[in-house]
Amino acid sequence: MGSNIRPNPGRGAAGPQTGRPTDRNFELKAQVHRKLLTVLNLERVSSLPKDRLRAEIGRVVERLLEDERVPMTAQEQNRIVEEVLDEVLGLGPLEPLLKEPSISDILVNRHDKVFIERGGKLTEVPVRFRDDAHLLHIIEKIVSQVGRRIDEAQPIVDARLQDGSRVNAIIPPLALDGCCLSIRRFGRHVITQEEMVQYKTIMPAMLKFLAACVQAKCTVLISGGTGSGKTTTLNALSRFIPEDERIVTIEDTAELQLQQRHVVKFETRPPNLNKEGGINQRVLLRTALRMRPDRIIVGECRGAEALDMLQAMNTGVEGSMSTVHANTPRDAFSRLETMVMMADLEIPTRVILQQLASAIKLVVQVSRLQDGSRKIMSIAEVIGAHEDHVEIQELFVFERLGVTDTGKVQGRFKSTGVRPKVMDRLRVSGISLPDSVFQEVVEVNM
Repeated sequence: MGSNIRPNPGRGAAGPQTGRPTDRNFELKAQVHRKLLTVLNLERVSSLPKDRLRAEIGRVVERLLEDERVPMTAQEQNRIVEEVLDEVLGLGPLEPLLKEPSISDILVNRHDKVFIERGGKLTEVPVRFRDDAHLLHIIEKIVSQVGRRIDEAQPIVDARLQDGSRVNAIIPPLALDGCCLSIRRFGRHVITQEEMVQYKTIMPAMLKFLAACVQAKCTVLISGGTGSGKTTTLNALSRFIPEDERIVTIEDTAELQLQQRHVVKFETRPPNLNKEGGINQRVLLRTALRMRPDRIIVGECRGAEALDMLQAMNTGVEGSMSTVHANTPRDAFSRLETMVMMADLEIPTRVILQQLASAIKLVVQVSRLQDGSRKIMSIAEVIGAHEDHVEIQELFVFERLGVTDTGKVQGRFKSTGVRPKVMDRLRVSGISLPDSVFQEVVEVNM
């Protein structure tokens, strides 16, 4: 394999980081990586069996240590081999985090500052990139796998990993402290309704009511903040869609995990550097309407496509679902109204509100609380439109009562006692719910 690998003698004397094992390991990994790329055919690297590649890397590390007499235990040597493998075959320092299923978000603020979210709580982890160029290389590796690019001309990119995890990256000159990378993990496990009750995300009566509404083709809007669990809730509620219905999903980045067999999935495409070739949600919505859908599920409504979605819901595609960023059900309708106005069709506000009230039957508000738990805070029914707002009434709420000494939120789910107007629709659909559903109270003591 040769013995031309030489540690940089000037690195250790260059500053206050002299002699740190982490710096030494970075340098060794970098040199092993460079040496490996000189002796292997780059086009064949990805197709080589991992065992063979591991053996090649092991020989490079052994020769380096033998030639330079770098003191290192067998455990340290094995760790460097694994990390170089991650560099060649995977995403470098991110690989150990991506292998940990309990991590829901990976947030790289810069090459030497990495945070994760686990159990709803953010924590800094001792994961580091060699420098900003190393982080940029990993970002380029991610986006190139989905046919996209990132550079000074296009410094912001949305992409996804092979497992479906959502990726957002932004680089200088827009990111002032260096490259910034955010990964929203794609849960391999679709949460079940039993688990939602077990985790105290929802109470059984609320779940029964939502299941009945989905089966009766009531259009549902899921509202919440970033990381509140909107997509998770949408995945869970989609389980109640009958197996014989044709579903079309439309997303900017594919995240939905519908369990039905008859599903057609669409994903938007950004324009190229010449501002050409972009396909947005509006185009995909219009295409979906030509495909005889029973339901259309829009992963997230965030722009002028809200108008097309409303028209679809009001012209026969009932039972559709979508999510929107908003803090309360009322804020959700204000946001949708603003999005419809973005279509620049000069539609009167009164008409927009009437369409909203006619299309959407229920709003499910989800939230991530201060202890990291996620709760369905409210289920509200749309009962009409007035001159300046959509009128809603809450059917179920989560009432916060306090916080324990350990920081856990205490509260209770309860019904407001209001009999929803949608009950008539359920009855016509052959679905009956007992009156006890709207009288239940469940205490939550975490």
